[in-house]
Amino acid sequence: MPPKFPKRFLYLLGAILVINILQAAYTELIFDEAYYWHYAKHIAFGYFDHPPMVAWMIRAGSLLFDGELGVRFISCLFSVGTLAVLWCTIDTVHKNRFVPHFFIVAFSMTLLNAYGFFTLPDTPLLFFTALFLWSYKKFIASPSILIAVGMGLVMAGLMYSKYHAVLVILFVILSNVRLLTNKLAWLAVLVALLAYVPHFLWLYEHDFVSILYHLFERPNGAYRFEKYTLGYFVNLIAILGLTFPWVYRAVFKTKAKDPFTKALLYLTYGVLLFFFVSSFNRRVQTQWIIVVSIPLVVLVFKQLIQDPVTRKWMVRMGIANIMILLYLRIGLAIPALFPVHYESHDNERWTGELQNEIGKGPVVFENSYRLAPMYAFYTGNETFSLNNINYRQNQYSIDDSEAKIQDKDVYYISRYMAKEPVVFRNIKDEAFYGKKIPHFESYRKLRVYLEDKKFALSNDGPHLLKVYNPYDKPIALDKLTFGIAYTNDYKRVKKVLPLQTVLQDTKKTALMANDTTYFTFTFPKTTFKDPGYFRIGLSGNGLHVGLNGKTTKLE
Repeated sequence: MPPKFPKRFLYLLGAILVINILQAAYTELIFDEAYYWHYAKHIAFGYFDHPPMVAWMIRAGSLLFDGELGVRFISCLFSVGTLAVLWCTIDTVHKNRFVPHFFIVAFSMTLLNAYGFFTLPDTPLLFFTALFLWSYKKFIASPSILIAVGMGLVMAGLMYSKYHAVLVILFVILSNVRLLTNKLAWLAVLVALLAYVPHFLWLYEHDFVSILYHLFERPNGAYRFEKYTLGYFVNLIAILGLTFPWVYRAVFKTKAKDPFTKALLYLTYGVLLFFFVSSFNRRVQTQWIIVVSIPLVVLVFKQLIQDPVTRKWMVRMGIANIMILLYLRIGLAIPALFPVHYESHDNERWTGELQNEIGKGPVVFENSYRLAPMYAFYTGNETFSLNNINYRQNQYSIDDSEAKIQDKDVYYISRYMAKEPVVFRNIKDEAFYGKKIPHFESYRKLRVYLEDKKFALSNDGPHLLKVYNPYDKPIALDKLTFGIAYTNDYKRVKKVLPLQTVLQDTKKTALMANDTTYFTFTFPKTTFKDPGYFRIGLSGNGLHVGLNGKTTKLE
């Protein structure tokens, strides 16, 4: 019996690992990676935007290597692990004769190639999707308690990677509804849920902030065919590049002759259909559909072996794809070779130049969870993203970054202070201004709660408003001001106004530590016609109004 991994396979897999490690070491971070590096500074079972797997990967890699390679090393291992698992999943008799073809199929897929070294939540999602499909194939072939437990742990790994994992598990179950009557399948689900309990607890302790943000707080826009639905179809091409006609042709020609192939088809069509429907509501980002790359590799490779036409064109277009991708990958590390200025270019330069100009010490970036961690990564200085009511919450809203710079002399950087000197320009040539602020204070963790269930501008009120102070010290009321943001029906802020409030206990002079203070307010008139939502925030010390309250519907 031939070995599971032919020598040619191991040589090519090793070559890809070396290429990815070199790329990881010599390419500067992109902004999302810097943000997830910030996650990894504080290991937890959850983070504002995503489950914790990406942070765990970065922390583990950083124990072994410094710099960019530390951030990306585990991703390099996961990427070759994904290819190895996919190879094991394919049971075609003559597959060993087509080892180069397998790598052409997999390595020519654009995002599957890019996530070979970038550390993003999709990297572990791809690995655990491949592992889940492999374990599911083992399960339906020879179900046992051991395989069920293993599959449950893999499902937990999927869910710890990214919330999109729900779609992977759901469509596999829909492909075989008999699983609902299978005790071992339920054992797998139980194991997955038990392993996922720490993240459930984290969500509970943080008021389900991640779920609420993704489902209810994200701003949107009015439907535009060219931006939403047409953009979705462009993404279907973008994830595959020049091979897209032959990949989709191979899928269309595949028949569900067994439960595993049926699962691959359900997963592929299910994800594509889900996001097609979603495209009528919001813009679908390219990486949201990347998970279909995993079943596509299996389906296309099997079809390639059987069909000479598919084989011929996949090889031709796949090699062309790979050449283009390799050129672009070199350009990620060498800006002069890249067709545009990309976010992996010049980060070490601009952060170094900024530090030389403003000196060492804490830096506060207004409304930028991208710039703050990038500056911290390349300079080692403490940073904080101060998010105001025109922006969005993020990890800086819930971690201890604010506490670390509170009452210190900071350098404050923003796009919205034109009277201050320009300290740097970003890749879009947008100017950022800066100034020193001694004894910096911000109160972004103050929480605003509303008692009423329904609100209308026609209702003069007054309405009851509660402010909870989670800090361990009182905050003087004369330091604070209230503001209100009116948004459109898509939760885009259109107008921010001062909000007059009346203190219920007129003897109070401060918000007491870990205590609630009551106010009343009436809606200020606005020239913005028919606002759909409003949000109340607090500010102090001349800073912009914060994201202290929830976005609330106006009747």
